[in-house]
Parts: sequence; C-alpha cells; structure tokens
Amino acid sequence: MSAPRAWFGQPRGLTILFLTNMWEQFSYYGMRALLVYYMTKQLLMAQGSASIVYGTYTACAYFTPIVGGVVADRLLGKRRAIILGGSIMAAGHFLMTFEPLFYVALATIALGNGLFLPSLPSQIDDLYEPGDPRVGWAYNVYYVGVNIGGFLAPLICGTLGELYGWHWGFGAAGIGMVAGLAIYLWGQRYLPDQARHPPVERQDAPRLRFPRETAVLLLAVGLSVTVFRSAYEQVGNTVALWADAGVDRRAGGGTIPMTWFQALNPLLVMVMTPPLLAMWRRRAARGRIERPARKMAAGAMTVAGAYLLLAGLEWMGGPTHWAWLALFFAVLTLGELYILPTGLGLFARLAPQGLGATTVAVWYLATFAGSLSAGLVGTLWSRTSHAGFFLLLAGIAALAGLLLRLVDPMEQRLEPSSSDPQVRG
Repeated sequence: MSAPRAWFGQPRGLTILFLTNMWEQFSYYGMRALLVYYMTKQLLMAQGSASIVYGTYTACAYFTPIVGGVVADRLLGKRRAIILGGSIMAAGHFLMTFEPLFYVALATIALGNGLFLPSLPSQIDDLYEPGDPRVGWAYNVYYVGVNIGGFLAPLICGTLGELYGWHWGFGAAGIGMVAGLAIYLWGQRYLPDQARHPPVERQDAPRLRFPRETAVLLLAVGLSVTVFRSAYEQVGNTVALWADAGVDRRAGGGTIPMTWFQALNPLLVMVMTPPLLAMWRRRAARGRIERPARKMAAGAMTVAGAYLLLAGLEWMGGPTHWAWLALFFAVLTLGELYILPTGLGLFARLAPQGLGATTVAVWYLATFAGSLSAGLVGTLWSRTSHAGFFLLLAGIAALAGLLLRLVDPMEQRLEPSSSDPQVRG
C-alpha cells in the first residue's frame, strides 16, 4: 500500500503512475507525429510504402503488449517489466537519430512498449484497499496523462523536428521516456509491493472458462472496431500528409507547423470529456442510459461525418483554410469519445473473473488489426483523388457504425441495464 498521506485526495502512487504514463505517451506520440513526414521527406519513401510501415509499426505497438503482459505476470513482475521496457523504448527513440538503424529503432520501440504498456495501469488497483470509493475515478485521473503527453508531444517534438531537424525531435522523445523512467524509479516507495514480484501461480487453481455469449459479443464488437480503426488511424497518416500539402496554414504573419494540428486531438479530449461525462450522468439520473453498442455506433457515425467534411472541402477545391482542419478534429474527437472509451469499458466490465487481462488484451488485438488495416487503406491515398479517398474513409466509419447497431440487440440481451465507465483507450 501507499503512504498514509495523499496527494490531491488520492494515494501518492497514483501521481507517480500518472506522471510516468504522461512522459511515456509524450515519447510515443512525439515520435509518431514525425514518423510519416520523416519517411516521405527525409528517407524519400513512396507514400504507399510509408503508409505500410506506419500501419505496421502502430499495429505492433498494440500487439506486443498482449505478449508483454503475460511475460510481466508470469516471469518478470510489473516493476521489472516497466524498467526493462522503458529502457528498451528509450534506446529505440535514440536509435531513430541514426538513419541506417530506422527499422531496428522501430522494432526496438515496439518491443519495449510491449513490456511497459500493460504493466503500468495494472498497478492502480493495488494502491487501494478493497471497497475504497476513490478507485472508481482513479482510472479517469490516470488516463488524463495519455492526453497531456499526447498534447505536448507534437508541440515540442514536432516543432524541433520541423524547424531544427528530424533527429532533434526523435531525441526529445527519447529524453521524455528517460524522464518517465526516472519518475517511476524515484517514486518506488509510494507504489504497491505487489508490483515488485511476479505472482505465485497456484497449482490447484480452477480452470477458467469464457462464457460463449460474452465471447461472441466481444468478438463482434472487436471486428466492428477493427473496421472503424481503418478510418480513424488515418489521422497520423494520410490526414497528416493532407495537412502538409493541402491546407493553408498561414496565421498571424507566420505558418503553423503541420505537427501542431496533431496536438488538437488530445487537447480536445481533455476539453470535451468533462461536459460529456456530465451530460451522460444527467441522462442516467433521468433513466436515459444509452447502451454501449448504440453509443459506439453513434461515435462511428460522427467520425464518418468528420471525413465527409474533408471530402466536401476537397471537392470544392483547395487549398483549405486551417480552421476547417481544426473543425474536422473537433468532430472526429467527439466521435472518438463515444466509441473508444466506451468499447474499452465494455470489454473490462464483461471480463469473467480471473480473465480481466486476457479480455482487455482482446481489445488491444482489435487495435492491432485495425492499425494494420489502416496501413493498407492508406496506400490508396496516392492512387485516387483526395475527395474520393476521404469519401471512402467516411464509408468505412459508417460501415463500422452499422455493424455496431446490428450488435446492439445482442448486447441488450447479455447486459440489459448497463452503465459503462468512461476511460480512454
């Protein structure tokens, strides 16, 4: 357990995990903000090849945690997994400063992320005694770190990369990872003892079973989210390329760096989440609880509307004023908040006892498959008109929304009265 005294009304260990997560996300999104530009401008890759590399990398970043979580639970323990994973990730970011080691660097970052990502949030419950009411919103506090790190990364790493050289941006991402590790090591006395050792496996433990109806429902939701991710993940890929070449970024006598627009999404998440949660609580108090699958379908349709906006702007001819790109991110983020946190909450809530990590790993598996699919879809950017491509993305997101509506009756039968926790994933 943590020390008796608390910070901000929560155990001190939550602040340590929050800050560690924030700097890890800073390093990840800082590198990702530069990746597609670095490949097309510095390494002179063809757009289609760069899209495949981008999609494969982001997919692997969500696949390796599935293996890394098992390694942390059974072999290393959470503390050692975080230290080892974070060190490997920092090394990978610094390797990005050497062009010949580009692919080695990407593989190194993905490998370290696999050990780091699942081990950090799994320590949160260990900070609290059973029945402590504060744990109910501890995950909301923790996940704010994702958005703070994601907001700062394009502004700092992106600006350094664009104005002073790509390697300066990658180096800043590496320094961010080192800062996160330093905070984690410094705050060990505030973290639970359970994080230091792997659990002892009981030989007489009962064999766990996954209910068939639950498995079918989560599989259907996961496939729908995979389709959705094919469109959503274009934000850091083809939409980033369009922001560079098709958007008039002049403002106040200067030019807005293209990577700054990638900071809009996490900023808008921080701004939009409190009023959305307040609205959903008011509806729940009046007995109007929207089922998760239907809420997710609404989010997918909202993202489809965001891409329809870009298709219309391209159809009218460019270049497009940067304010329209900001509006696109606002609509996209609104849809994201309806679908992605809700989906993660649904997976976590329906997990059978003893299979929580495995069930959440399935959510990351959908993210992995969707990222791979997004890379393939992105190859069409240079083969079709931009208006046609954005129209295709709108159709993909709308298809995901339709699939989720078809899943809704199944979810209603399995979970007739649900109120899902809202966490970002």
